[in-house]
Formats: sequence, structure tokens, C-alpha cells
Amino acid sequence: MSASTPTRNLALDLVRVTEAAALAAGRYMGRGDKIAADRAAVEAMRWVLNSIEMDAVVVIGEGEKDEAPMLYNGERLGLGVPPELDLAVDPIDGTRPLAMGLWNSICTVALAPRGSMFNPGPALYMEKIAVGAEARDVIDLNAPVRDNLEKIARAKDERVEDLTVVILDRPRHEALIREVRACGARIRLIPDGDVAGALMTALPETGMDVLMGIGGSPEGVIAACAMRCLGGNLQGRLVARTPEEEIRLREQGYDLQRVLTLDDLVSSNDVFFAATGITSGDLLRGVDYFGNGATTDSLVMRGLTGTVRRIQATHRLDKLGRISPIAY
Repeated sequence: MSASTPTRNLALDLVRVTEAAALAAGRYMGRGDKIAADRAAVEAMRWVLNSIEMDAVVVIGEGEKDEAPMLYNGERLGLGVPPELDLAVDPIDGTRPLAMGLWNSICTVALAPRGSMFNPGPALYMEKIAVGAEARDVIDLNAPVRDNLEKIARAKDERVEDLTVVILDRPRHEALIREVRACGARIRLIPDGDVAGALMTALPETGMDVLMGIGGSPEGVIAACAMRCLGGNLQGRLVARTPEEEIRLREQGYDLQRVLTLDDLVSSNDVFFAATGITSGDLLRGVDYFGNGATTDSLVMRGLTGTVRRIQATHRLDKLGRISPIAY
């Protein structure tokens, strides 16, 4: 077995990473300080990631290194021993909701064998469509909204009117919202957090059927890792915000017309994903503090086996404080 092939369920290590980040960042709920919240999550993530037996390189992070404490693209984490892995991190998916005390803020992290994750480079935005397992083979990002909704409904043995479409609440989606409404489908607008939005489409208990619209391209790669584990599907297409950005992306070899399939976004099934709730939402419960303790709610997944675990943990913060430099 090669050094680039994971040999154990690293998702069970990753949940320690997201739990630590959620516990640290959760203290900033509603305090209006996005930077402090992000810093707390990043510092906790880095400390735990560096305790894991792996040689990981950040492919999806905070961009090239500028100043600490961001987890930056190209940073190496872990103990520097095999397996060799690509690492995708979103310390807080939903920084604004966390800072404002709103819903659906989570910590996420994913691992895959070295060289298997798509690197969007300077492309910050991506048009996406994501669905669960029942409709994984019928979506087409190039198709009209109505065609996709009708095919998804048939695949799920439902009517279009039964579907709920998750869309980020942004002015750029006004036309998309009109199209979905004209088709008769229901809409769930979310203020932020399209990693969680994509995941919800693959988890029947959430009641969400499809994610549509433009969101973050790094978040698209992270969500694709989770979809690998859940049996769902995600397609994406890079979006340039300005003519200057389009020129820069084309000069770097990015094809803005190409539909990126799940295989393009993460080419290996041997992928690991973990997410922990910071504030409560449709996907996960948030951190709940009490006395010297706290509870967390997490999802842990492994693509190779398709195993999805939900882990509800109780943490003794007084004991953690004796062995950890992180302020929980």
C-alpha cells in the first residue's frame, strides 16, 4: 500500500479538530467580532491537526500565507509521516451568523489522498447544484432550472411542488429565485453557509432536496468531499466577479465554461469529512456550555465505506484546560 493511501479512519481524528474549533469559536457567538471568532477556530484547528499522524498539505484554506493565524494554502500540517494527504478546511462556515448570533454556523474539515482535490486557486466563487443520492445521476448544471427540478422530482418520486430548494440569500440570486418560484418549488433561503446547505440535500431528515446558486468555490470542494461520503452529487462551474478576474483566471489556465463534476472536485473515494455545529441550525446543534463543560454535535464521514456517524459529545473544559493551550 502506497504512502498516499490512508490506512485508517482519519475522520475519527478529524472530529477532534472540528470539536476543538467549535468549542473555541463558540464563545464568540453574538459578540460581533468575526476576526476573533475565526482566529479562535483556526488556532484550535491547527493545534489538533498537528497532533495527527499524517503529512497533509492545505489545498483549501485561507489563501497564500500573509499573517498568522490563518490556515493558508500550501501549509503542511500533521506529524509529517504517511499517509500523504490533501487538506481542506473551513474553520467557520458561516462567520457572520456566528458573530451575529444567528443559525447554521459550523466548523468543517476534509482529507483526501495527495493530489485528489481540485484547487480553485484565485477563483473565489462557483455556481453549484447539489443533491442527495436519489437524484445524483439526473442533475446537469448546464440545464435550465425547470429541467433539473423536474428530473429531481421524478428521481425522488415526488412532484416539483414537493421539492425544497436551498439558495443563498444574495441579490445575485434574484433571477434564480424567480425561476424556482415559477416552477412551483419551495425555497429555503439561507444567509450564509453553503457547505451546510449542500450537505442538507443529502440528509433526508433535513427536508432539503437541492442546492442551487453561486457560493464559495473553496466551500464547493469541501462540500464535494462530504458528498463523496454521502452518495450525493455536486457539480460546479467557476465564476469570475469582474472582467479583470476573468482575464487572470484564464491566464492561469482555468476554463470558466467547464462543468466540474464530483470526480473533478475530489477524485478519490478514500475521503474523510467532519463537521461540528457552532450555532444551532438545520444540520447540527450548536455548542452548549455549562459550568466546566460543554456539549457538541458532529457529523463524521468516510467515503471508502460510506459510514456516516453522528457524534454527540460532552467535554470537561476544566480537564481540557490542563492539557491544551486552547482557551475553550
